[in-house]
Amino acid sequence: MLLLLLDALRWLLRTESGAADLGPLRVFQYISVRAGSALVVAFVVSLAAGPWMIARLSRLGARQVVRRAQSQGAISLHGMHGQKEGTPTMGGVLILLALALAVMLFARLDNPYALLLLAVSVGFGALGFWDDYAKVRRQNHLGVSPRLKLAIQGLIGVVLGLTLCLGAWPVRYELTGAQGYAYLMVPFFKQAYPSLGIGFVVLTAIVLMGTSNAVNLTDGLDGLAIGVTLASAMAFTVMAYLASRPDYSAYLYIPYVPGGGEIVVFGGAIIGASIGFLWFNAHPAQVFMGDTGSMMLGGALGTMALLIKQELLLILIGGVFVAEALSVILQVGSFRLRGRRVLRMSPLHHHFEKLGLHENKIIIRFWAIALMLALFGLATLKLR
Repeated sequence: MLLLLLDALRWLLRTESGAADLGPLRVFQYISVRAGSALVVAFVVSLAAGPWMIARLSRLGARQVVRRAQSQGAISLHGMHGQKEGTPTMGGVLILLALALAVMLFARLDNPYALLLLAVSVGFGALGFWDDYAKVRRQNHLGVSPRLKLAIQGLIGVVLGLTLCLGAWPVRYELTGAQGYAYLMVPFFKQAYPSLGIGFVVLTAIVLMGTSNAVNLTDGLDGLAIGVTLASAMAFTVMAYLASRPDYSAYLYIPYVPGGGEIVVFGGAIIGASIGFLWFNAHPAQVFMGDTGSMMLGGALGTMALLIKQELLLILIGGVFVAEALSVILQVGSFRLRGRRVLRMSPLHHHFEKLGLHENKIIIRFWAIALMLALFGLATLKLR
């Protein structure tokens, strides 16, 4: 039955004449309708499959292991969140399934953007699943080695970068006449599109490694990472819609991405799947996304930013993720160079916990900051 529904929708999206013959169903030719439908379907699938998925993960023994202190003077995370040990993890599988189903139903699968977004999401999700599985099997917080994870993340980035850099993509830059992905759009400037050449491949790898690991580091409190992801995903979905329209992109002097409407559909699906997962991940969490979810969401956000040429704006819109990642880098760097820690604990959200703030207060404040950064990021499109 599901296969028949998929085939019917794919035919509907492919042919305008088919849409006309089906009367009111021709509205599915519109990006806004398909994106909204993907959002609703992903949300409903998450809600419907969530209880079954949580019970299944629990029966399979996919339970959270809380890290204990590993070095002298370090604060034990187990002492702070030991009560969460045993909560089902690897819930990112639920996000990925809801996302993929909604995209396959409502996106045009003959569109390269939809295929690239799905491929990167599955790739990073599979890597995260492997990492989670290793942790569950060993019953500790040590999964796949960090170097191997970075190598695989970088490899996915290089493949994506080469695909975009060497392919004949019709992305156009207003005022300059340039075309293709080997350029960098600089926020706040109308004609600042420096050519990176093959260096765009390096940038792509850095973006994907950075976003996937930053989201992973943010995933330390109930609902924190998924809430911040929601704010970022909504901003990039709006940007993708503007970039897919020649009139809006020309007015705002942003790159025009023909066929970029399928990025909007993907964005709708990721928003719906994230809201559905938040239903179960809100404090007290019934399930954790694990690396399966955090790496997948980070890779998806990074790819959306790359496809619409808003890589630098990702630093602003994903400012909470950036702050979390920088807090770990500073903490580790300071301890290795000076033998002292600059924060009471890293990542940053744990530092505020040690200052005495309640978990819920930290989560809501980080969500508020993420929403403000997302809105400011959208406002920058007019500040050019």
